[in-house]
Amino acid sequence: MEYTILIVAGVIILICVLSTKVLYRFGVPSLLIFMGLGMLMGSDGIGGIEFDNFEMAERIATLALVIIIFFGGFGTRWDTAKPTAAKAILMSSFGTVITAFVTGLFCHLIFGVPFLYGLLFGSVVASTDAASVFSILRSRKLNLKHGLAPLLEVESGSNDPVAYMMTILVISVIGAQGESIGFLAMTGEFALQIAIAIAIGVIMSLLSVVLLKRLNLEMDGLYPILLLAIAIVSYSLCAYLGGNGLLCVYIIGIVVGNTKMLHKVTIVHFFDGLSWLMQIMLFFLLGLLSFPSHLPSLIIPGMLISLVIIFIARPVATAAILTWFKVPIKQQLLIAWVGLRGAASLVFAIVAVDAIGRDMPYDLFHLVFFVALFSILAQGTLMPLISKKLGLVDDDDEKNSVEKTFTDSFEEVHSALFEYTVVSGDRLSGKTVVDSDIPDDLLIVMIKRGSEIIRPKGSTLMLENDILVVSGDDFSYFFESSIMSKEL
Repeated sequence: MEYTILIVAGVIILICVLSTKVLYRFGVPSLLIFMGLGMLMGSDGIGGIEFDNFEMAERIATLALVIIIFFGGFGTRWDTAKPTAAKAILMSSFGTVITAFVTGLFCHLIFGVPFLYGLLFGSVVASTDAASVFSILRSRKLNLKHGLAPLLEVESGSNDPVAYMMTILVISVIGAQGESIGFLAMTGEFALQIAIAIAIGVIMSLLSVVLLKRLNLEMDGLYPILLLAIAIVSYSLCAYLGGNGLLCVYIIGIVVGNTKMLHKVTIVHFFDGLSWLMQIMLFFLLGLLSFPSHLPSLIIPGMLISLVIIFIARPVATAAILTWFKVPIKQQLLIAWVGLRGAASLVFAIVAVDAIGRDMPYDLFHLVFFVALFSILAQGTLMPLISKKLGLVDDDDEKNSVEKTFTDSFEEVHSALFEYTVVSGDRLSGKTVVDSDIPDDLLIVMIKRGSEIIRPKGSTLMLENDILVVSGDDFSYFFESSIMSKEL
């Protein structure tokens, strides 16, 4: 029996990977493919796999989301994102709240559900899905002008925690069964979760940086495993203390990802593959958990809510914040359009169903499922076209390349090797490689010390008269050209 499960799991992953090669040419987002395959293999599909365990799904989906959001933070290049950070953070906080309230008010007024249940739905679908945005921007190589890519990356990576906190708070109010919970109490709880997340995030970030710089492991492959363990422990500890674990791991990801370290290439490759595996598992699981036979009855309300989110709630939130920054209307339109709903919303829906039960005035999970499906299909598929129509794509501008938004873009093919001699009084003398502040686009390939050839590690100490073999394109801005020997 166990071999059958392994075979089925392996075949499903294989189909997910290979199907992206075929359907990607038609502009179908890969995440939609994974979700569609889950639906196909579910109880209503040809696979006939019955799965309706919301508690197990919540645990698996949360783990996947932790890894995806951590790598989203790790891959965000802060020097590129910094100019748009204020706008992105306001969009991820106040923008998420505005989107939730507008959507919740619509559900209350049009469908007649109690306002708290309307707000619950609005909170669940309020965030821009990080997994969807990361995947589409990178896979479609969508190079956006005016720093829009890093803005969207930071917003989508940091607003999931805000939507999650709102979801938990609304669930708490509903569960109070008529007990009075004041606005100040809710605001205080909200602020406490953020404070705990920031505190633990900063502490664990510093610990991670120290370990990665000082710890000398024999196998390079152990460094990403160490970082994965830190991310999981940090999320769990933060959640246990009442903080927001998703925000915590996102902070750790940004800090560690923007720290110079010798093993970054290994770490990036590990988490890139792991993140894709988590996305396959997450979207397939969400598709498997759904019952497509429930969707036809939700077409009208699902379409109405989707259109309200796309054309009213998200644009209102975008305009309310970005107008203060005098962001042009075309940029606001694109930012509003890229507010994709996806895995995060479905994970929060699972949390809500598991907490409240299914005695709600509407089918929360399948309604959110329809909204997410429509969002990925419509907004995700049309994102490249709308970006071009608005004149915000620049494929020829290397500066605006979406790859520059990510910290792994330093891994380039260098054109030359040079030798550099560490002389008396040199700023590198007596420093370890990791503490030498050597830029990411330069790489010490080896160190010649007399007759000895040293393969450098982060903890390797550079001494006077050492000859460094350096790979890169431009050395003049860091090394003294007068003592840089000819090209090798």
